[in-house]
Amino acid sequence: MIEGTSKRQGYPAASRWLHWVTALVVLATLPVGVAMQTEGLARPVQDALFIFHKNVGVVILLLVIARLVVRATTTVPPLPATLPAWQKQAAAVSHGALYVLLLTMAISGYIRVKAGGFPVETLDALGVPSLVPRSDDLAETAQWIHSTVRFVLVAFIALHIGAALKHGLIDRDGVFQRMWGPRAEPR
Repeated sequence: MIEGTSKRQGYPAASRWLHWVTALVVLATLPVGVAMQTEGLARPVQDALFIFHKNVGVVILLLVIARLVVRATTTVPPLPATLPAWQKQAAAVSHGALYVLLLTMAISGYIRVKAGGFPVETLDALGVPSLVPRSDDLAETAQWIHSTVRFVLVAFIALHIGAALKHGLIDRDGVFQRMWGPRAEPR
């Protein structure tokens, strides 16, 4: 609980659940993305990892869109008044960057796969037509974007986790608790 308050200001339940599901799914794709490109990996294992990565990318895109809709339609709880202005600004910039980076990764991954002539099994099974033309040049550009942006995304994820842990374990200022747990009320 924040000192001097009887109730902490938490995000709505939908925001918290979407945050944690997105976090788990994104963190699951990172090692898969590395492993699927490992030299000498058995082809059936590599194929399964590619299928997982492509299709989970669609899930991530849908989760991020859902998060943006929820964010646009709900009130964000205020940060503690004691938080320095630069930290409030850094939080806003880093959250915005995470949304942009996640969307960039999902869209560039989709473009790379479809422009390269490969399936996205879940979308294909649902009869969703390709939204991009078959193009090796487009696939190559999208692959470059996907491969490059992943490093920036990982850096922002590390920054986000580090800041959350600092606020939750060291500062204990209520920032971490806004997103943690199934309820907004104090325990």
